[in-house]
Amino acid sequence: MLELTMATVSGAEEGATAGMLMADAPSEPGAVLRVGRDTSVCRLVTPDDWLFISRVHLEFLCGPEGTWQVTWLRGSQADPSSEVRLIVGEYAQPLVYGGTVALPRGGSGEIVVQDRTAPRSVNVGFYHEF
Repeated sequence: MLELTMATVSGAEEGATAGMLMADAPSEPGAVLRVGRDTSVCRLVTPDDWLFISRVHLEFLCGPEGTWQVTWLRGSQADPSSEVRLIVGEYAQPLVYGGTVALPRGGSGEIVVQDRTAPRSVNVGFYHEF
């Protein structure tokens, strides 16, 4: 099972958890959870006017062995207007635009999508049940 929580945070609200959204999916091959502005395909939806987030920004996909990975999907722009990083404990790693990284099995962490032009972010916490 992969459990996600999402909070949208603007400069004045830093540290606030109001309006947190949650989604989960079983760790079965092919299971998918998406984060973005498009309500028709994303389980976790960001504000429609937050254009630093693509229609479908992040995709969590369960592989054949029940392990999960996250991909920062390429949007319609050649250069993204956000930065994405994966944080697990004390370790932080930037995600490459269009890149994929495996999530730790039986672990938890956070993926932060930071707007490059304003003090706001989308914080997606994850817990990959072992």
